[in-house]
Amino acid sequence: MTGPAAVEALVRDRLLPLDAYDPVEQRIRTEFARPPMDWQPPGGPLQPAAVLVPIVEREPELTVILTLRAAGLRRHSGQIAFPGGRAEPGEAPWEAALREAEEEIGLDRRFVRVAGLGDPYDTVTGFSITPVVGFVRPGFDIHAQEAEVAEIFEAPFDFLMNPANYERHSRDFGDGVSRQYFAIPHEERLIWGATAGILRMLYERLYE
Repeated sequence: MTGPAAVEALVRDRLLPLDAYDPVEQRIRTEFARPPMDWQPPGGPLQPAAVLVPIVEREPELTVILTLRAAGLRRHSGQIAFPGGRAEPGEAPWEAALREAEEEIGLDRRFVRVAGLGDPYDTVTGFSITPVVGFVRPGFDIHAQEAEVAEIFEAPFDFLMNPANYERHSRDFGDGVSRQYFAIPHEERLIWGATAGILRMLYERLYE
């Protein structure tokens, strides 16, 4: 099992610092940005978005907070997700991620220590998502914003960073083309799509 200090040192060493964000162009300066596996993002500019990857300093092992999106949402209903969403004009990724985490799950930003930025993850729905990795001090209270979040749970960090737990799935999303994506079975849940893709990118950044 990996301790919080060692993981945080790795995150700060191998992920992008906050000053990699360009507030004028509203993007992260990195050579490593990609869509999910073989998907291609739509034409035109992508809208900036951010998610918080909240690593909780639990004993005896670190965990990651994830949510189950509410069934009535127009996009990605019923999927496993990080807290996050579209960035407001002029809002840095970590500001957007912390704001969304407060709105969606009631996580007080005073418990979160932002440590680094993941590479942007471009989606077929037209967003460029910046993962914001933060370490969460225990003692926080959380509650679901019921219109957006059906459930909040935690998964072991080491489990999510183990490539043996990733599967490659294929699916036709309605346009007659079979596309591949990562999926992570965990207990009775299936983490897939952008969330699994972002976790895989973090694993590659930190451990490969």
